[in-house]
Amino acid sequence: MTLALVLSFTVLMLLAVPVGHALVLASAFAIYFFAGLPLSIVVQQLYQQTQSFPMLALPFFMLAGTLMLGGTLGNELLAFASKVMQRWKGGPLATTVVASVVFGGVSGSAVANASALGSVLIPWQKRQGYPAALCSANNSTSAVIDILIPPSIPLILYSLVSGTSIADLFTAGLLPGVLLAVGLILCCNWIARRRGFTATDNSATLRELARLALLSSPALLLPVLILLGLRFGIATPTEISVLAVVYALGMSVFLYRDITWARFQDNLIEAGVATGVVMLVIMGSAAVGWILTFDQVPTRFAAWITETVENPILIILSMNLLLLVIGMPLDLPPAILLLGPIFVPLAASIGMDPVQLGLMMVLNLGIGLYTPPIGTTLFISASIAKTTLGATTRELWPFFLVSMIVLALVSYVPALTLY
Repeated sequence: MTLALVLSFTVLMLLAVPVGHALVLASAFAIYFFAGLPLSIVVQQLYQQTQSFPMLALPFFMLAGTLMLGGTLGNELLAFASKVMQRWKGGPLATTVVASVVFGGVSGSAVANASALGSVLIPWQKRQGYPAALCSANNSTSAVIDILIPPSIPLILYSLVSGTSIADLFTAGLLPGVLLAVGLILCCNWIARRRGFTATDNSATLRELARLALLSSPALLLPVLILLGLRFGIATPTEISVLAVVYALGMSVFLYRDITWARFQDNLIEAGVATGVVMLVIMGSAAVGWILTFDQVPTRFAAWITETVENPILIILSMNLLLLVIGMPLDLPPAILLLGPIFVPLAASIGMDPVQLGLMMVLNLGIGLYTPPIGTTLFISASIAKTTLGATTRELWPFFLVSMIVLALVSYVPALTLY
């Protein structure tokens, strides 16, 4: 039944069927025609996966992000990031990295980040004299920081399939996110020095930077408030997500006074559409997970790997290689939902903490977002920059190298995620 599932899903993907629909159709095909079981099993799995209280955090965090980034606050965040970085060589490129850090504490989505920041920063960077392909490569890689800084949508999805604490995952993502940001900033500086780009603006005073930091502080404080609320047990993740929406509305109504009924409706629709896409993938993955469990694929795979490769270092390397390969054609949410149930028992067999595994999986699959041939942030960034995928890919290698170094540290240094 699993073989029929894999083959039918592959065919549907080659036919350009959306991932969520492909998961449901492939599951129904495998269950009905190859196991002789009733299709009601698929319907049950689709329904049961939605009956989860923690899953309510997804739409509320998405709504909070759209509310905070859609108005004055988003502009203030960009202004703060650009003024901070422009005094250094490669500052316009590094602005994307810093903006990804501060936007990551709000949006939690790499794809949303690549689209929102790229549409504003890439044209500005091109006017500063930076090649379009370089701007595209920088934007597509920096967006991955978003899925490490809380609140991270992929980490929430991993917690659903692994049973790991969302608070632990959010806390564990901070240091890897900062490490990746620092590495990419140094990479931007190295590229600027190597190609002779100079600093573009040294005029920002400490007073001006302090003013911009104050105006941006509501967004900068949000991830801190989320972590404090979760760590000290003030509220559950779902309750925190609702409070984040109230917080975002309060900032827009009382502080910035830029909210309108039309904009609020647009934000609701944007968050609703994004939630619907993710939920369909989650529901389809539940049916696929039932088939894999029915065929005992996770336990058999873990047993086969541990018998074939006895060294834990090589097992982790094997998991990373498999994730890198799967992350190229498959989007991040379905990859987490499909591979999580398989990798969790495998990691447990070698004594790897599920929190460390979650960060390794999310970062690894995040790299797949800008890895050809089907990199989501790669396509978005190249389209905004009006350049070719080939030209963007040639500019990727220094950013890719930095990401792989951070991935190796997360994979083999537990202290980076279990502090």
